[in-house]
Amino acid sequence: MSNIKLVYITCRNDKEATQIANKLINNKLIACANIISKAISIFKWNKKLNKTKESILLAKTNSKKVKKIMSLVLKNHSYANPCVLFFNIEQSSQLFSRWVNNCLK
Repeated sequence: MSNIKLVYITCRNDKEATQIANKLINNKLIACANIISKAISIFKWNKKLNKTKESILLAKTNSKKVKKIMSLVLKNHSYANPCVLFFNIEQSSQLFSRWVNNCLK
């Protein structure tokens, strides 16, 4: 199993996603990020059904950075309860894994 993780974070908009991605990269917590604009989110909040546009921030990291990523995102996110999910990557190319880990040194 690889030590690479995929991080999934929903953000209010592209500006917030970009700001968080920049902080994560500058602190060597992620190797790279992808921002997917204008995702439609449907959810219940305070017993009310909501539909809104959000931006999705996908990032590549390793297992050693999870706690620091969570802390940074929670401090810099506009939501009271942001979605921050970490997915284990079963396998990746050795070149990609090496690149991710080198970025995080």
